[in-house]
Amino acid sequence: MGVTTIREQLEERERRVLGPHAALAGASRGRMRPEAEHDYRTAFQRDRDRIVHSKAFRRLKRKTQVFLAPEDDHYRTRLTHTLEVTQIARTAARALFLNEDLAEAIALGHDLGHTPFGHAGEAVLNELCPGGFRHFEQSLRVVDLLEPTRHGHGLNLTHEVRDGILHHSMGKVVLLGRPGPVAETLEGRIMSVSDAIAYINHDIDDALRAGIISKADLPAEAIGVLGATTSERINTMVGGLIEGSAGGAIGIVPEVREALNAVRDYLYREVYPSAPILREIAKAKKILGELYGYLLEHPEEITGDTRAEDTPGRRVADFVAGMTDQYALHLHQRIFMPGARHG
Repeated sequence: MGVTTIREQLEERERRVLGPHAALAGASRGRMRPEAEHDYRTAFQRDRDRIVHSKAFRRLKRKTQVFLAPEDDHYRTRLTHTLEVTQIARTAARALFLNEDLAEAIALGHDLGHTPFGHAGEAVLNELCPGGFRHFEQSLRVVDLLEPTRHGHGLNLTHEVRDGILHHSMGKVVLLGRPGPVAETLEGRIMSVSDAIAYINHDIDDALRAGIISKADLPAEAIGVLGATTSERINTMVGGLIEGSAGGAIGIVPEVREALNAVRDYLYREVYPSAPILREIAKAKKILGELYGYLLEHPEEITGDTRAEDTPGRRVADFVAGMTDQYALHLHQRIFMPGARHG
């Protein structure tokens, strides 16, 4: 039987053009619920589109990375972070003749379950939620169960995209050489390293903008390897990733990996525990902690994408995790400071 649809032509082109270790859309392990294929989009392209059109994706624009609801328009948000990760992952996947559509879909969906106020919010829910809370598991929960669609709930993504989302925080396996679970596909592993490359560079940029550090404070030897500007550093890191990945393995050339880790260690030592950021973390923990406790006692206040059949703690965690920074701030004010005005 000959090729009859555009999708089949695209799948055939993948088989001819992509490398031997690439994940092929036509060979996907499928979806949680079977459904007919599309006429002109591959399975991974459909996953990408479903993510981009989701409510959870739109909310990323008002979830910040490190600074709590900053006034400056140039700080990263969870959405701009996601787009930076996507660009890096696509570039690397294309250069390595891997499946760019798969890498893009994983990157766009990887942080859909992230809390407001970045990792500070995640830490609060991890302390309070029975069984703990991990944003990568929540991202999978969003695409599998919570995101509303015309067919009910859940985006019904392919196995390969779901696996990449679940394992996207495993970039340190490559960066630090630690043992641990990684994505099944090379595209998923590329994305996890791209996530680290993106946050390392934009957190430096945001810390400089906030006056927490100066350029002179950055580790000189590592900067000498990576470059003096954000653009130069990203180019060096992505080049090191591409050059260090071959033969079905994802890696980074040693010199670049060592410099990247030196900068990463600097951020964890000097930036993330700095006084301005610790103040932000304290505010976030207070706001989300009080909201969590209140909502447990007042479940009638829970709205949005939660499941009635879940435990009260799980429903509260789903509701709080889905909030934007501004929504959490305004709800906290309404409940605990009804006479105040949010500036």
